[in-house]
Amino acid sequence: MKVPTTEAVTHREELGGATPEVSEPAAPPRRRAGNREETRTAYLMLAPMVVLLAIFVIWPLLYAFRQSMYQGNFYKPPVFVGLAFYKYVLTDPGFYQSLKVGAYYAVIVVPGGMLVALLLASFIKTLGGKMATFMKTTVYLPTVVSAVIASVLFRIIYADQGLANWVLGLINVAPRNFLGSPSMVIPAVAVPGIWLGLGITTLIMLAGLLDIPESYLESAQLDGAGFFRRTWYITLPLLRNVLLYLFVTGIVAAFQEFLLPLLIANGGPVNASTTPNLYIFNQFRSATPYAMTFSITASLLLFIVLGTVSALVFRLIKSEKAVDA
Repeated sequence: MKVPTTEAVTHREELGGATPEVSEPAAPPRRRAGNREETRTAYLMLAPMVVLLAIFVIWPLLYAFRQSMYQGNFYKPPVFVGLAFYKYVLTDPGFYQSLKVGAYYAVIVVPGGMLVALLLASFIKTLGGKMATFMKTTVYLPTVVSAVIASVLFRIIYADQGLANWVLGLINVAPRNFLGSPSMVIPAVAVPGIWLGLGITTLIMLAGLLDIPESYLESAQLDGAGFFRRTWYITLPLLRNVLLYLFVTGIVAAFQEFLLPLLIANGGPVNASTTPNLYIFNQFRSATPYAMTFSITASLLLFIVLGTVSALVFRLIKSEKAVDA
């Protein structure tokens, strides 16, 4: 025990014998039981989604990565080769060619589809009652059409004596070989791609337009702003979240397009319409003994490419809080 010194006793006597009180540090605030209950409830609500994500996303990715390190097929035991197949895929010019085709297809389909959907949604917004319902139903109809049926239909349209060349003949334009020209095959395939996705894109865009307060547009109209100025300075900024969602999902879907280039052009001519998924499919059905491992590795690399593109888009275009009406 510490003995008080003579100076300390004298000083205490000078103060009248009173011992100065020393304030104790305040105890940290205790966490309320309600917060713990809310946290526990949040974890319980997230648990089913985390379990499903682990079963159907994380585990398949880990298993696919493990399989990419073994050379094998359905008839022979696998042989460990490490990361050799990643080198094979990354040195294959066909892989990069398929990425270029997928990017070219996405550049046409995504902005083109969003622009047409915005114009249609703006038009439907001006309608009312039964006419608006009729237009929404009509616009949505292509969404329920099978991609196989659409491919057969547009293959007939692009034939030498098809509807497309007949329309060109009406305006005195020479017939075109849409599916036989490397420079025209992707734009030709992009048209049914836009058509099939137009319905859902238009309805999502319409929902975003209806969420914009009318007072903003009315004030701009009273100030003399026309349709295009209102669209550029009011509609598009307030649609940023909707446009970001449609852009990212559209890019991912366009890069993974498979049925349309396969059924319309069969990946040709000279692989001009071979998208990444079609490239992987062609590698998988090849007669080489390493076809399965090669296709798995290419799929994982495509997953990395799409994840990187999505991250860059989210980095460049940040979402904003919705505006309250």
